[in-house]
Amino acid sequence: MSTDLISQDTIVALATSSGANGAIAVIRLSGSEAIAITNAVFKGKDLLQQASHTIHFGTIRDGEEIIDEVLVSLFIGPNSYTKENVVEISTHNSKYIVERLIGLLLKKGARAARAGEFTLRAFLNGGLDLSQAEAVADLIASTSAASHQVAMQQMRGGFSNQLKKLREDLVHFASLIELELDFGEEDVEFANRDQLKSLILHIEQVIRRLISSFEQGNVLKNGVPVVIAGKPNVGKSTLLNALLNEERAIVSDIAGTTRDTIEDEINIQGITFRFIDTAGIRETLDVIEAKGVERTRDKMKQARLIIYLFDPTQDSLETAQQQITELSALNIAFVTLINKSDLLSAEQRRDFEVLTPVYISAKEQVGIEELKTELLRQVNLLHIQTDDVLVTNIRHVEALQKTEDALARVRYGIDNPVTSDFLAMDIRQALHHLGEITGSVTTDDLLENIFSKFCIGK
Repeated sequence: MSTDLISQDTIVALATSSGANGAIAVIRLSGSEAIAITNAVFKGKDLLQQASHTIHFGTIRDGEEIIDEVLVSLFIGPNSYTKENVVEISTHNSKYIVERLIGLLLKKGARAARAGEFTLRAFLNGGLDLSQAEAVADLIASTSAASHQVAMQQMRGGFSNQLKKLREDLVHFASLIELELDFGEEDVEFANRDQLKSLILHIEQVIRRLISSFEQGNVLKNGVPVVIAGKPNVGKSTLLNALLNEERAIVSDIAGTTRDTIEDEINIQGITFRFIDTAGIRETLDVIEAKGVERTRDKMKQARLIIYLFDPTQDSLETAQQQITELSALNIAFVTLINKSDLLSAEQRRDFEVLTPVYISAKEQVGIEELKTELLRQVNLLHIQTDDVLVTNIRHVEALQKTEDALARVRYGIDNPVTSDFLAMDIRQALHHLGEITGSVTTDDLLENIFSKFCIGK
């Protein structure tokens, strides 16, 4: 680990959102001198004589000038987030006060923290493993109940603990294989090959399940991109407004009113859906509308789900079937909606059953709840269990895939006359890739890439 990453400096940063309108700002320090530096500008109790996990009222002063009245919270290492001495100063949320206070702490010997440096120190000092540290950033960025629960479960070690158990079992056999290498001339086997193969098959099963969970985990973390598509003036903007329960899109009887894409989010049973209302798909000579149609097609290719909206009062069943055939070619899940269903006769409904549609009236907000249920079903999230271990990070997926490849080579080596040294090499590779996820195997470049994406102060 480079000396830059394990710096012993005492660092300082604003821990709350910069420029927020809240009443309180929190300034955080971490390092061996955090308490001493704070004590040098604090008028109140002698902080050097106080116990950990205590809060103290006083003033911050620059010489005789009082900058603010504050509350100072003490966390003496290793009983802190970073495992170092940590001080959190709660001050009034004035840009001037915050800048004065941080400037004063810098003059007394603190250094401005880099992005993610507090959590980096928590990782380097053994407070978190790397996947837990990444979950901290996911928790901060969570925007729904589901993304919050998944991030919390990972931060508390659910994913890490599962990998730890797999790694421990593999290390046991790796040590026996390595022992065989020490007795190579005696042609002995310390590792039972049948037991090793059984273990490899079990680990492969768990890893395949984790890899397959990424599809759901990524959706829970980042939301479901949904495109609302259809011909012009079939009610797409009205549907978006009904889903959002507000006038977000312009509604007009004039075909082609929506010239561009309109995006907004709603939460359905804790899952974030990012709805995109698009320009109607049709041939047009209007240059601006044509660009909107082109963007619609691009958005459809990027979507996780497409809502195809059809107006039976405008077009025939054959027209709908033709457009559905075109959508099917995209290999993207889609829901067929028939709008203005309140205007259909029972006989017309029977004709349209071939489309297996959801019947709605966007204007009257009929069928909206049924649509929400269908959306959850289409993305396999109707009965999602957020306490299950789900992979949400593409870095973890790539490491798991490399682990799976290495384990396949181990299994091949067991079934074929492969010497212990090759088996040991492939097992070491599997352990290496598992270690990349939790951080037992890291590089400085990897750590800087991960933690540079954090906000300053975390």
